[in-house]
Amino acid sequence: MTSKLYRFGIFALVFAAGVAVATLAQRGQGGAGKSAGSVAAKTETKLAPSSSKTDIPMDDERIQAAEIGLSETGPGTVAKRLVVPGILIPDSDRVARVTVKLAGTVSELRKNIGDEVKRGDLLGIIESREVAEARSEYLASKLSDELQQELTGRDKGLSEGRAIPEQQYIKSRSAAAQSHMRFDIARQKLLALGLEEAEVGATPNAPEGTLRLQAVRAPISGRVVERKVEIGTAVGRDSQSPELFVLVDLSKVWVEMTVSSNDLANVREGQSVRISVAGDAAVGTAKVRFVNPVLDKETRSARVVAELDNADRTWRPGAFVTAAIAVDEREVPVVIPITAIQTVAGRKAVFVRTADGFRKRDVVLGQRDGTSIEATSGLKAGERIASSNTFSLKAELSKPTDED
Repeated sequence: MTSKLYRFGIFALVFAAGVAVATLAQRGQGGAGKSAGSVAAKTETKLAPSSSKTDIPMDDERIQAAEIGLSETGPGTVAKRLVVPGILIPDSDRVARVTVKLAGTVSELRKNIGDEVKRGDLLGIIESREVAEARSEYLASKLSDELQQELTGRDKGLSEGRAIPEQQYIKSRSAAAQSHMRFDIARQKLLALGLEEAEVGATPNAPEGTLRLQAVRAPISGRVVERKVEIGTAVGRDSQSPELFVLVDLSKVWVEMTVSSNDLANVREGQSVRISVAGDAAVGTAKVRFVNPVLDKETRSARVVAELDNADRTWRPGAFVTAAIAVDEREVPVVIPITAIQTVAGRKAVFVRTADGFRKRDVVLGQRDGTSIEATSGLKAGERIASSNTFSLKAELSKPTDED
């Protein structure tokens, strides 16, 4: 019995020793595997290429499809601006109020409100007894003057031939001077009534029925903004309609601004003014033409007027605008559009056109002026950059590559 127990104990001890050896062997192999895997991973990480990316391959077809605009960098002007409210008004030198200088009745109207007219165009016709009398006087004085000049010429010849006394020729010459003066007075009267030189000269050959008619013509080119009479309306000195039409030439308009006394020292005639309207993409450039030296006694501000080109009739008088007066302008080597700039990895960047597409380029920006900004470094004049829809390029830059 004792012998069996002894042999059983030895067997159990040997079995336990074998299990322990097998376990230690397995742990040793696992540790070696892990160590080798760790070294390989570290080596692979060290050899992996950088994930930074600056170039974006893109051909002309893709650029056009993405509607990416291109522009060339170059020198420009940036300015420090004083922003003030303003209102558009007609240029007072381009407003004409058409009136008549005689009493009469409107017999015909050729133009209506909204019509475009040229200087000298016929606007309407006035029938007037006053102009008929003045024309009749002109014709009579013209005929009398012609006869008297003919008589004086004959008397001059007779006087030189001693056929008549010299005293008679002197009287004839005096009568000729007086008749010519009466004729000139009649002519000036027609001009004062509003007839043009050509109309006065054509009076002797005009049909009899037209002698009482007075043509009303446009004194300037522009647009009819008011018509204050109808056919049959009495006009003239004692009537209620002194004005017939109001014409406005809108090829140039004025921007009327109010500048406080604190800022007035920085505003001078000749400075440029950027004009914009809230909610409208249109931007215009005006020039200061008048700075009122007298302050308003209530607001302690001054009236400033700038002139704005309006050939395409974009700007309408009466509209409120924002006026940015350039109080300090300077030339800089490189100016780029605001729309060209994107923020990539916390830095300002633009996308420069290359032979294969675009390349991201970090830039340092300077003073901003409206829709453009100075690039103080990172760009040279003459480089082509993406100027619009650049967000699509930023998105393309952030896409993972095959190496990633």
